[in-house]
Amino acid sequence: MSTLSHAVEFEKYHGTGNDFIIVDATDPVPDRSAFATAHCDRQTGVGSESDGPTGADGVLFLDLEDRFSPPRIIMTLVQPDGSVAPICGNGARCAAVWAMDRTDAEAVMIDTQAGTRQATRADGGITVEMGEPTFDPDRVPLAVDQPLVEESVEGLTVTAVNTGVPHAVAFVDDIDGVEDIDAIDVESVAPQVRHAGVFPAGANVTFAERVDAERDGVPRFRQRSYERGIEGETEACATGSVAVVAAATRLGLIEPTDAVDVAVPGGELQVTRTDRGGLELTGAVAHEFDGDAAAVVDD
Repeated sequence: MSTLSHAVEFEKYHGTGNDFIIVDATDPVPDRSAFATAHCDRQTGVGSESDGPTGADGVLFLDLEDRFSPPRIIMTLVQPDGSVAPICGNGARCAAVWAMDRTDAEAVMIDTQAGTRQATRADGGITVEMGEPTFDPDRVPLAVDQPLVEESVEGLTVTAVNTGVPHAVAFVDDIDGVEDIDAIDVESVAPQVRHAGVFPAGANVTFAERVDAERDGVPRFRQRSYERGIEGETEACATGSVAVVAAATRLGLIEPTDAVDVAVPGGELQVTRTDRGGLELTGAVAHEFDGDAAAVVDD
């Protein structure tokens, strides 16, 4: 059977530096994994005419159903290694802007493999519901019967929490010989934890540091994350920011009612608690450029 090269239109967005190729799901891409692997590559992937190849942290395939009020998006995130992530908070915020620009809506519902989340316009960008974090070992998941709280994994003291995806959260104060978060060699420290046997599905590895500077008394953390599926450090990880807040609350570093500012390499995020007990995240979204990329379709 022969194949034809099919040009797929896309738009490139980023949420606080976490960047995504957005494809309308009605445009046929038979092999989404191969498409993501090819076009997310940082050396040879998609890029703008002025900047050359830039790649991306993933491809968002979005199916917009605007007959609903508010409009509904079915979101599938395929990562650079070809795997599918259940949810991505920064990706969801990018998806929300993409849909809002097409419908003039101020709120959208986003269906993900981790559940349905509402996103709304807000001061500072887009706010998206992130659900309620869990430390339950069956839901993280863990290969042990008890929650993993301030335990050593591959030499790093971590707390395990699922915020839509599994996270191992390590606070700088618990890392011997490290004075601040900038001193961590993420690319050498994180992979062993990400692949540790206690995490049968793997885990993102998120580092956090409480900092003194506060906005109107709001606690503030700095964050760096190594993400599975990307297999490297990213400019921002929204599920990681929520994981930092969840772990800090569990350890008594902050109060359960606190709103929290989180500084990531790509910018600023805010995490707050909803009336229903879950957490929501707010941050900026930017459109980068449009283009087209080749897919292969059966003839």
